[in-house]
Amino acid sequence: MMGDSSLAAFDALAARLTAKAKAIATAAAQSRSLSRRTDPRRWRTAALLWPLFTKG
Repeated sequence: MMGDSSLAAFDALAARLTAKAKAIATAAAQSRSLSRRTDPRRWRTAALLWPLFTKG
């Protein structure tokens, strides 16, 4: 059985991974939307190119 600190560490890891997955999914959806309109902003927006390295 996991201790309280192990459980807290796992919960923190799960929260970080969930936030990263959400950032990637959001960027992918926005990029798809811009590509349908052939909008060049999808190649100029840092948050779309590097969703895990930008705040947004």
